[in-house]
Amino acid sequence: MLKKNGKQEQFQLVKKRVPYLFILPWIIGLLVFTLGPLVFSLVMSLYDWPITRDPQFIGLANYKKMFTADPQFYKSLLITFKFAAIFVPLNLAIALILSLLITQPVKGIKIFRTIFYLPAVVSGVAISIIWGWIFNSQYGILNYLLSLLGIDGPQWLIDPKWAIFAIVIASAWGVGTMMLIFYTDIKGIPHELYEAAAIDGATPIKQFIHITIPSITPTILFNLITSIIAALQQLTLVLLLTGGGPLKSTYFYGLFVFNNAFKHHQLGYASANAWFMFIIILLLTMLVFKSSSAWVFYETETKKGGKK
Repeated sequence: MLKKNGKQEQFQLVKKRVPYLFILPWIIGLLVFTLGPLVFSLVMSLYDWPITRDPQFIGLANYKKMFTADPQFYKSLLITFKFAAIFVPLNLAIALILSLLITQPVKGIKIFRTIFYLPAVVSGVAISIIWGWIFNSQYGILNYLLSLLGIDGPQWLIDPKWAIFAIVIASAWGVGTMMLIFYTDIKGIPHELYEAAAIDGATPIKQFIHITIPSITPTILFNLITSIIAALQQLTLVLLLTGGGPLKSTYFYGLFVFNNAFKHHQLGYASANAWFMFIIILLLTMLVFKSSSAWVFYETETKKGGKK
């Protein structure tokens, strides 16, 4: 009897440990490729860490330099916030409109879903090449289409006034993933709600405002946060399309960090730059989550002047 109980205890112990074996590769990957480099970069930010010589501990000198002696830090931060202020609402609006379009019961709608999603799986390098052709002021298709309407198209990637808008347009092209997230949530809304609203005389616009939007607010929250993070970390398109120009009008914060690390070889200073952006993203994410209690509705919650 004792042996039987001992075997049962061993079996239960093994049963409890088996699930951890399945997630062990992910845990190792998290420690080695995420948390490890994150902590190491924090340590690096406290050092003068050039590639060509040994690192020297300098404490908070990198942060002091960033705030007091580097005007490009503030300029890059301002450009990045300007880009995010345009990109985030535009990205959400385009993804939501496309998700509404692909929910329509029309023939061949699956083909359009594929077409709308396809840019999301294209690499950033390929996207930059494509949009480099499109924005070309001499033979670009965008200016050609504008000329058909009698509009003299701008020099998208050469004019400092238009370069950031070119980056916004190119970045918003890959909204496929966000579109599918919206689409999945919209498809889950009970059709009976729309039927009851139609019987009561609600127009499609009122149905969208009073049924669709409140039902997908958790998804809007998720897409809003991911869009903010993506906007503040934009690098690939800027690096390949404009290189930060013209006249540093698109010198985004991500490019600022990249150049400090791999062009100027100031690894410690670049780590301090990256950690400052990490804190900004963390604070903005917390702020959005804090505000979500006023506009996000969940199925398990009834909101009448507050949560119940």
